[in-house]
Amino acid sequence: MISDDLIRTTLLEFAARRADEATFCPSEVARSLAEDWRPLMPRVREVAAALVDEEKLRCTQRGVPAHPLITRGAIRLARPD
Repeated sequence: MISDDLIRTTLLEFAARRADEATFCPSEVARSLAEDWRPLMPRVREVAAALVDEEKLRCTQRGVPAHPLITRGAIRLARPD
């Protein structure tokens, strides 16, 4: 089973590897953790939401600030400003 700690670590690693303003899709993290990644997406969003709340990640949708648990549709994650 994939732990929330592993998801958290992976999200932070993806953010750290990106350029300053570069974003990534939460599905990239899920795909890196599981072959059958779609069922993992709700947990990835939950862990991402906690990191957004802690100001360790930022979340946007079409360039506008968003929240992983409230926003429907595609979101992007990045290091905070």
